[in-house]
Amino acid sequence: MASPFTIHNPIRKKLLRSLLMLIFGAASMASIAQQKIPLKEGFEQGNKLSYQNEEVALPSGSWIFTDALIGQSALDKKSEAKSIRIHHQGTVTMNFDYAYGNTKLITLYHARYGNDAPSVWALYASTDSAKTWQRVGDSVITKDNDFKMVTFIKSYSGKIRFQIRKLSGGRLNIDDFSIVGNGNSNNKHLATFGASGCNCAGTNTDTIPTRDNNLAMGNPSNATTNTTDSNNYLISRSQYTVSYNNSYGEPNWTSWHLSAAWKGSAARCDCFTSDASLPTGYNKIVTGNYTNSGFDRGHLCPSEDRDGSDSDNRATFVMTNITPQAPILNQQTWLGFETYCRTLMSQGNELYIIAGGYGSGGTGSNGGDSMTINKGKIKVYAHFWKVAVVLPVGINDVSRVSASTRIIAIDMPNNQTTNAHTWDYYRVSVDSIEAATGYNFLSNVATNIQSTIEATVDNGPTQ
Repeated sequence: MASPFTIHNPIRKKLLRSLLMLIFGAASMASIAQQKIPLKEGFEQGNKLSYQNEEVALPSGSWIFTDALIGQSALDKKSEAKSIRIHHQGTVTMNFDYAYGNTKLITLYHARYGNDAPSVWALYASTDSAKTWQRVGDSVITKDNDFKMVTFIKSYSGKIRFQIRKLSGGRLNIDDFSIVGNGNSNNKHLATFGASGCNCAGTNTDTIPTRDNNLAMGNPSNATTNTTDSNNYLISRSQYTVSYNNSYGEPNWTSWHLSAAWKGSAARCDCFTSDASLPTGYNKIVTGNYTNSGFDRGHLCPSEDRDGSDSDNRATFVMTNITPQAPILNQQTWLGFETYCRTLMSQGNELYIIAGGYGSGGTGSNGGDSMTINKGKIKVYAHFWKVAVVLPVGINDVSRVSASTRIIAIDMPNNQTTNAHTWDYYRVSVDSIEAATGYNFLSNVATNIQSTIEATVDNGPTQ
């Protein structure tokens, strides 16, 4: 039976909240707020324009702002119109308890305000209604001007409330704070949360995100570690799996798993390095091979998909994960789809992603078609493709893929005009990429399901 406070019309909801605040006061509203499952706060409906200490009523419940405000200036980083801005050693604190499930997955986005100095902050939790506080995980350093997501996973047995506490440095923007509670086998709310933007099968989302097999959906080219098969040589790292093409000096494809378990606050290292693991005699590319080529050193498995630790991030800069990409493709349209995949992840999903290229000849910033760079040492692909399988967080992932599972496949030309369209313009069927590459995707999925989902061109949400 639905709660009497479950009201879907936004205007009625706002009116009811105001009425309840007048009649019952903030303490009773806190009791109501704790029933929201999952809790998700974007700070869009709050108004607080000064740093003075104040309690602010938000859709999720009452929050206490200390030396903090809700920013909406051009310098505030925000996912929509507003976000939190915290100054000095300010805090933003839930003034209500969240009480559901045994494990909490907490995600939020952070960035520097304007061009302020980097800042250090931490997430704190209280299990006794704000009498005492304990830090959750490590403190976080915010260095970037653009939003990065950070994830905290912590097990709690009962009620909980959180506080975002700035420790030092310049002003800090925080947005899109979310809590998911797990531990109830009948938790349909989590399935709803995970299905946002995803036509996914299965309801087993009652697990916390984990780091799963990067090649779970199949090996599309049957790559092996046989050194004589140098143009389809299998490289397996904990962070991703590659089919390396020695003749091309780059990967045929890279395959990786993406979930909140891979995410953290490690800085982008920008440490491109040659792959020392390649067999003797192989074409070992170095970062200098790209100098003045007119092409970016384009990641297949992105740096931001692997910021759970410094070592994870460094792994994405090994040159066997790098391909020559036209700068505008790499920095705009290709990046747009990478960002959307992380958005799906933040909505409670896990993804299996595989990316690569095909054809010969791309156009970089130097103009004209280039078949290779560095005197033929590295091939330039004409097209880049990517296939993403989207599932709500769960277990036994391959068995959960069904005819209704969302599969997003894209095929983009490697040139400087790709940004004439957003990433979704380039959606195609998996079958079309198989025809262009000769690969067999999703080979570990049942054949009858493959035939259905690989023929479909995705038309789902794009942001």
